[in-house]
Amino acid sequence: MSDQRVPPAPASAAKPRRFVFVLLQDFTLLSFSAAIETLRIANRMAGQTLYDWRLTGSEGESVRCSAGVEFKLDCELPELSRDDTILVCGGIDVHLATSRKLLGWLRREARRCQAVGGLCTAAWTLAKAGLLDGKRATIHWENHDGFFEEFEEVELSKRIYVIDGNRMTAAGGTASIDLMLKIIANDHGSDLANAVADQLIYSSIRTDQDTQRLSVPTRIGVRHPKLSQVIHRMEANIEEPISPALLAKEVGMSTRQLERLFRRYLSRSPKRYYMELRLQKARNLLMQTDMSVINVALACGFASPSHFSKCYRAHYQTTPYRERGTSGPRAEA
Repeated sequence: MSDQRVPPAPASAAKPRRFVFVLLQDFTLLSFSAAIETLRIANRMAGQTLYDWRLTGSEGESVRCSAGVEFKLDCELPELSRDDTILVCGGIDVHLATSRKLLGWLRREARRCQAVGGLCTAAWTLAKAGLLDGKRATIHWENHDGFFEEFEEVELSKRIYVIDGNRMTAAGGTASIDLMLKIIANDHGSDLANAVADQLIYSSIRTDQDTQRLSVPTRIGVRHPKLSQVIHRMEANIEEPISPALLAKEVGMSTRQLERLFRRYLSRSPKRYYMELRLQKARNLLMQTDMSVINVALACGFASPSHFSKCYRAHYQTTPYRERGTSGPRAEA
């Protein structure tokens, strides 16, 4: 690795900017390590300490990531200064890892510190604390459906990261790198941010205009424009499903041609594929929200709860009610 240093922009502050990483139980290691490594390399490339950090949490002296590795914390939810930046690191079952104690601390310290952010699923924690009301935010795509239903006052985006005033959210995974590179560029100039990206062998820095998920053709492994168009329409119309006949008409095909297209490339009928999309959203809502089973059914295009339950059992080998029973209690504000 090169030792060539890049001096920060002249406007750089002499005092390091401190990040306080709040590690929730079962946080995602990749999104945390991507963020902290980007800061470490920025210090190395600048030849001075531009950033420092502390690890904290709401329960005990250590916390476990979703990969099972334990991290020793520097302290437990400290009092912060106005120059500190909070970054909450979430992961699986974020609602179980979000305690009343943490929510109270976030509300108090957010009024005092420079900025507050959430990595991966931690946008849920910030929203639960009321810190994203009236703000734009993003969250990992797997949690998008549940978040959208629960926090109507948040303008939810599918971007990889969002910065809205002094609130920051990143969708998880390597999106943390892009967010931190943006912060470094804002603080110390794009030359330093680009040098850090080179050290990370990160050849394409994404912006807040990039979306999280792969394009439909990439996800399904098929580059057929009409098939992609139909699937995009299906994904955008879960609550009020569109008939295969109308979908076919929209792309200039007969219903029979659409059937053959789906069976050739996806080994299932359009109706079956659409049903699987709706059931996947239903499962997300059951696992991530407190919505009743009836309301979940309606949100996923099922007019009859009994029909919903029958389809759900056939696909997941369990009922929606039993699925809901496995998700555990939720944190209260």
